[in-house]
Amino acid sequence: MLRKLLAMLGVGAASARHAGAHAPYAPYRQPASNLLYNLIFCDDPRAFMPRRGIAPVAWHAVLFGNPVDLNAVRRLADDGAADSRVRALAYALLRKSNQPVPRKVLLGVVVEMPVPDGLDTMAVFADAGIRNINHSGKVAIVEGEVAALAPIVIRLLAAAQAVVARTGPWNKPRSPPPTKGSVRLSFLVSDGLYLGEGPALAMEHEPFAGPVIQQALLLLQALNKGVAKPSSKPRVR
Repeated sequence: MLRKLLAMLGVGAASARHAGAHAPYAPYRQPASNLLYNLIFCDDPRAFMPRRGIAPVAWHAVLFGNPVDLNAVRRLADDGAADSRVRALAYALLRKSNQPVPRKVLLGVVVEMPVPDGLDTMAVFADAGIRNINHSGKVAIVEGEVAALAPIVIRLLAAAQAVVARTGPWNKPRSPPPTKGSVRLSFLVSDGLYLGEGPALAMEHEPFAGPVIQQALLLLQALNKGVAKPSSKPRVR
């Protein structure tokens, strides 16, 4: 079962080892769910390297070429039609290479809400991709725009953009998952990871964090009702 799920996510054995070694947070019982959880944040490029025995696609050549063509990386980062996770990796590579990047281009938002039985994680990307990990470890993946979900996704991303407009990059390594009673909002942005965290009740009533949480909960309810069929072959992860 684990092998099938890893294959569905497009992750080979080598990538899984990299993700496990360099992003060690494990809030779920299932290794595959923990792998997906860490991949959501796009902060370990090695976890996205092409699978062994599988021909690299164009963005692999751009991000993992030797030598790296930074002009090609910039074109990929700025390509609004490209997968948001790939763009996040490209912007991170530009920052690592001390190249200028635009500020406050939102690529994704991750909402983490601890519950009595574990951690609920909802990630929504600018290209409308969705990754949901239930506290039980059950995974739902949706690729591309789904009509029934589109209004919620649009409102969620708009609310996230409003938070990004008022804050700045975290500029620290990603922390372990939040603890019981807290809610964490992570924003994948062109100039780095933005972060907001606080007591659940306070965050839900905060003027800017509250709408993000509200829309994430509405999206979770819609997914639980089965209004979107999970994708079987995500483009990236």
